[in-house]
Amino acid sequence: MIGQVAFCQTTAQERITTHLKAIGTSTSDVVQDSLNNLVKADLRILLDADGALIASFGDLPMTRVDAPDGAFRLFTWNLPRADGSHQFEGFVLARSARGQVLTELRDMTPKIPSPEVPELGPERWYGALYYEVIPVKKGGKEIYTLLGWKGYSRAETRKVIDVLSFRNGKPRFGAPVFGKGRLRPMRKVFGFSFQATMTLRYDPSLEAIVMDHLSPSRADMKDQWAYYGPDMSHDGYFWHKGEWWFGPEIDLRDSSSKSKVFHAPRHPEQE
Repeated sequence: MIGQVAFCQTTAQERITTHLKAIGTSTSDVVQDSLNNLVKADLRILLDADGALIASFGDLPMTRVDAPDGAFRLFTWNLPRADGSHQFEGFVLARSARGQVLTELRDMTPKIPSPEVPELGPERWYGALYYEVIPVKKGGKEIYTLLGWKGYSRAETRKVIDVLSFRNGKPRFGAPVFGKGRLRPMRKVFGFSFQATMTLRYDPSLEAIVMDHLSPSRADMKDQWAYYGPDMSHDGYFWHKGEWWFGPEIDLRDSSSKSKVFHAPRHPEQE
């Protein structure tokens, strides 16, 4: 019986790999949607199985981040559309008092015009491919900061700092942990030219999320993200007093130095 289950899982992974490769090369949104339905059906087979929270899934050609404490696994992949946009897909497999719970995420990017503002649930998700998870504690509760890549259009790419938590076993995205004020951002979104690349990563030696500072190519392009790119300086977010505090102009020339001391940056409202 165990061998039969392992065989079913192996063949499901092989089918997922084949379908995802076909999605990547297809120029038809309709064909992509059909293949994507097959991917989701096979992925459910894998993630509904006992032991899915600890299985390797190393051969799956999609992004996956695992909570260091074993609380969840987050699987994401994307469909590159004919018009240059991207549709994102995802599943959260989480541990709960009732056992493991599988939740599908539905990308609603076109219906989220101000993505930094709302807290979002799995049925209304600001889709991205997550590549790093940073666990932090707020009010004695574990929450998880996610770093993600988001193909957006033919002209613009985005990166995202989001926050994942769980409420009654259901995943929630976004938390008011960026800055001060009544209307705090729930997540941070950075847009830049599709021709550029942006560093966004967690640096353990600084205990900070470090990123390229983005600037417009010309002054008259301000707030038009498709014309932004790195300007050779760096910023960061430091977890301090239960919040991510922004720190501009970080010196990364010797980020491995153990002599660096954290000085809490001031909130923008305190500038």
